[in-house]
Amino acid sequence: HWLTDTYILFATPYFAYDIYAMFLCYWHKLQVKGHEEEEEEEGGVRPMGAAVAGYLRRELLMVLHHVFVVAFCFPASLLWRQGKGDFFQGVLFLAELSTPSVCLGKVLIQYKKQHTLLHKVNGGVMLLTFFSCRVLLFPYLYYAYSRHAAIPVYAVPLVAPWQCNLGAALLWPLQLYWFTLICRGALRL
Repeated sequence: HWLTDTYILFATPYFAYDIYAMFLCYWHKLQVKGHEEEEEEEGGVRPMGAAVAGYLRRELLMVLHHVFVVAFCFPASLLWRQGKGDFFQGVLFLAELSTPSVCLGKVLIQYKKQHTLLHKVNGGVMLLTFFSCRVLLFPYLYYAYSRHAAIPVYAVPLVAPWQCNLGAALLWPLQLYWFTLICRGALRL
């Protein structure tokens, strides 16, 4: 479907830009927040190489996720799919429904508003959307495939294209990991 391909053409530069934007946020936070011991290395300014290394240490999973999307999902979606799998591609796009609440949560924390009602409500929305749109996404895709192919769910990994199984094997554990972090944060509230 044309909309699937168009969304990929929009999303790919966004993921590349987002890596850069997240680094800039990290870099400026180092410049502003009184990281004196780190800034003394170069007369008050932390060397760019050290900043990149610190950023990668702190955000490695997120950077790998974004690089995976750009390096693998872009060609898989536009070149290798050959027009097949629009339903599955569309369902995978649903994962982004949780992004606004994740971003709002980060903004509220930056502005020290984590004890407000808005932060608590947003946390509940984030739990629900992240669980339903990211954690349940992969089991749902396998369930939908089993219904379409009229086979039991446990047989889907044996007949689904290996690329689908590889993608799910790489992406689902990250979603589970991030969901456990979200749950831990929710328990602290």
